[in-house]
Amino acid sequence: MAAPRPAAAPEVESFLAMLAAQRGAAANTLAAYRRDLAGAAEAIGSLAVAQRDDIARLGAAWSDLAPASLARKASALRQFFGFLVDEGLREDDPSAALPRPRARRPLPRLLGHDQVSALFVTAEQDARNGTPEGVRMLALLELLYGSGLRATELVSLPLAAVPRDAPFLTITGKGGVQRMVPVSGRAIHALADWLVARGKGGRFVFPSPRGGHLSRVRLFQLLRDLALRAGLDPEKVSPHVLRHAFATHLLEGGADLRVLQTLLGHADIATTQIYTHVDSARLVALVNQRHPLGQAATG
Repeated sequence: MAAPRPAAAPEVESFLAMLAAQRGAAANTLAAYRRDLAGAAEAIGSLAVAQRDDIARLGAAWSDLAPASLARKASALRQFFGFLVDEGLREDDPSAALPRPRARRPLPRLLGHDQVSALFVTAEQDARNGTPEGVRMLALLELLYGSGLRATELVSLPLAAVPRDAPFLTITGKGGVQRMVPVSGRAIHALADWLVARGKGGRFVFPSPRGGHLSRVRLFQLLRDLALRAGLDPEKVSPHVLRHAFATHLLEGGADLRVLQTLLGHADIATTQIYTHVDSARLVALVNQRHPLGQAATG
């Protein structure tokens, strides 16, 4: 029989309760935060009273970690200390002393607006030809780029998730966490056309001829074939690239980072921040146009 898990510090339990209640963090996510915080406490002692020098010692304790693991642990501690400050449980935030990953997670490839348009022109032409495959491809493309779904979320979408009246899909994402995803008018029409073309039978929106649902591998193949016929490099087009384009283009249009976090189904906003690589010239222009000091300088 496994030994009972030791209780975490009250501050950690309160932090985890906040993640569950306010952010809807899944059980796996909460368990990962618990492990990361417990490991840090084992290395330096109580986190609630840890000082900057204590936090700096984590660099040695975490020296053998991969960059992604180091970034995850550091993110857990930053959020924990931010929670303590917000709740008035400590006055200072020592997280600036946390070690930093040796290398950043590589950014996904990004499709420009013209490239996305080329994909849609080809898909719409195929759909107008009336073949079920063409109608299906347009519906897949609309949901990947128009709603930012993950490949697994898209191919495993059950018919029950498609609403009759409201322009939303009910998506079950990582960790079994559900979220509501808005669907554009274009996507609603494409999806309606596909539901007619697919016929009856099966419980998935995109069924497989062999039963079950369309596979992720097949989705990759269909997208790359579409890219090739649209005159694009097929190696640069994938479901994740379209999800990334969805997020980046929304951000360029003025969407808030917290809104993107909700739409993408990220438990941690640090994950969402990888989608913010808008060009530096646009950021400078935004500051000059919107910041009071920038307006005063040009007035």
